Order: sequence, then C-alpha cells, then structure tokens
Amino acid sequence: MQLTFYKYQGTGNDFVMIDNRSEFFPKNNTKLVAQLCDRRFGIGGDGLILLENHPQYDFKMVYYNSDGNESSMCGNGGRCLVAFAKQMGVIENKAEFEAVDGYHYATIDAEGIVALQMKDVDTVNQYEDYTFLNTGSPHHVQLVDDLVELDIKTEGAKIRYSDLYGKAGSNVNFVYQLANDIFAVRTYERGVEDETLSCGTGVTAVAIAMHQSGKTNNNIIDLNVEGGKLKVQFDVDNGNYTNVFLIGPATFVFEGKIDLDF
Repeated sequence: MQLTFYKYQGTGNDFVMIDNRSEFFPKNNTKLVAQLCDRRFGIGGDGLILLENHPQYDFKMVYYNSDGNESSMCGNGGRCLVAFAKQMGVIENKAEFEAVDGYHYATIDAEGIVALQMKDVDTVNQYEDYTFLNTGSPHHVQLVDDLVELDIKTEGAKIRYSDLYGKAGSNVNFVYQLANDIFAVRTYERGVEDETLSCGTGVTAVAIAMHQSGKTNNNIIDLNVEGGKLKVQFDVDNGNYTNVFLIGPATFVFEGKIDLDF
C-alpha cells in the first residue's frame, strides 16, 4: 500500500507525521517505524508521530523514537503535532491533547509559533556537577566550559549508558551560559542515540535546572539550540514549577507518499 506522510521540523528536530485517525497504522511494528525514520532507506526523522482520535480532547499523540520504540514525551514533536493538527483541520489556534505523559494544552499563532504547556515539575535533583529532572522525559543537565568543541555523541553516550541511569538511560544536555537569561544547549537523545539539533523536553529541563540552581532568576528563558531558538517560561513557587510552556516555531517541510508492504 501507499502511505501518505508529512514531514515537520521544530528548530531542526524533525518528525514523520502520519494521520492515523482511521487506525490503519500497525502500531506494534517496530521495524517499520525504524525503517520510516531511517535517513538512507526511508523518509528520515528523529521520530515518528501518529495523530489519533481522542474521546475527550482534540486528538491523541503517539510518539516513537527513530529506533522504532514508543517513547516518553517529545516537546518539539508535540509542538509539530499541533501544527499538523491545524493543517489537517482538527484544530484552529488552540489544542487540547493527550500524550504519553498526560494532558497538554497548546496555542498556535499565524506565524506558526507554538506554545506548548509541559508537565509541572516538583522534583529537581541537584548534584555537585549536574542536575537531573523529568520534564516528560528524563534529563541530565550539565554545565560545560566549551560547548563548541565538545564531542556530544561520545560524551553524551557515556552518561546515558552510565550506572547513574541504569538500563533505561537518560537524555543528556550540555549547557553554556551566554547571559543571565540566555543559554546555549546541545543534547544527546536516547532512542536516537546521537545528538539532535534540538530537544524540547531538554531545553525545558535546562531552563528549570538553571533557575533552580540559581544561574538565572528569570522565569522567561531563551535557549539557543543547534537548530534555532526556543523559549521556556514558567511560574515557580517554593521549587514547584507550574504553567511551564515551551515556545518556538513548528514548520511544515513536505508531504509525500511511500510504498509499504505490511
């Protein structure tokens, strides 16, 4: 059969989008998802996302990493799915949807800027050299002196597979402070097993970690990633981070068809 797909990217974090409201897609076919995400033998993407019906909200998000496995929350993927849902006529400028980590609210403006509400964070574990927290996905956050020359794939993999995080592993964010409320971030993503140009849950984790550790006192923080610029804003009360929003562009790249045998 021919599969119609759509390609979206959010600050360089790219995704294969599939309208699965008719529930035709074989969701347990890990090999197929990995093949579609393969940049040489498939479409190519950091992940694959299914747009599905939901009995209560506008839609449901089902997210797979490029290794073919269903995964934890993807912030940039969620933002791109909101833009895709608008393209499909499911929403106009606001969305309520369910993802693997629960309920999300989002808005999208005429320029394609999506503000996605992320999960509240009430636990931030600070250590001498790093911070760990979960923003829908687990994230290790570590300040470095040189972000440009750092071998992200090698150093990220060391931490991701270390005894710190066991079999499940963690995403790893390396951070360089540019100003009081501006940070440069490079991220190693588990499931992709490489550096990605951007990670939404990652920059959300960085913003909260930098605030919690006293590196900034702002609650609106700019994050420069390899694929562009994102913004994170939040309310905070006694270490509890609420009304957390990840804000940035979500861009349609192209639509296509691919022949599949499943």
